Amino acid sequence: MGAVLNTGLRWWWLALVAIVLDQLSKWLTVTYLDYGYPGVEIAPFFNLVHVYNPGAAFSFLADQGGWQRWFFAGLACAVTVLLSVWMYKAPRSARWLPAAYALIIGGAIGNVIDRLLLGHVVDFLDFYVGNWHWPAFNLADSFIFVGAAMIIIDSFKKDSPQ
Repeated sequence: MGAVLNTGLRWWWLALVAIVLDQLSKWLTVTYLDYGYPGVEIAPFFNLVHVYNPGAAFSFLADQGGWQRWFFAGLACAVTVLLSVWMYKAPRSARWLPAAYALIIGGAIGNVIDRLLLGHVVDFLDFYVGNWHWPAFNLADSFIFVGAAMIIIDSFKKDSPQ
C-alpha cells in the first residue's frame, strides 16, 4: 500500500469522492423530481430537471438502437484504465494532472454506473437563456469537463528553462 501512496494513484480518493457526489445527486434527482421539463426553477437561467440521456454529451447517438450503451461503457472503462496508468506514472510531487485524471475517472465511472444499471444517464442541470436551453447534464459531466480543462491548461504551461 505504501508504494501506491508514492504514485499518482493516491489521487484515486478524489475519483471516489466524485463518484459518490455524482451518484448521490442523481439519486436525489430521481427521488425528488418528477420526470421531464420544466423542472424546478432555481434562477432565471437555471432549472433542476429530471431527464434521461441514452447517448453521450449533447445526446450524441441517443437515437441509436441501444448498442451505444455498451460502447460508451467500454470507452469509459478503457479511459479509466489509461488514466490510472498515467496517474501511477506521475511523480510523487505531481498534483495538477493526477487530480485532473481523477476527476475524469470519477465522472466516467459515475456515468458508467448509470449506463449499466439504468441503460441511460440521469441528467438534471439545465441552463438556459430565454427559450434556448443548453443540453441538460450532471455532476459526472462537470467533473469530466473540469478535468479535461485542467489538462488543457496544463498543456499551456511552460516547462522550466533548460
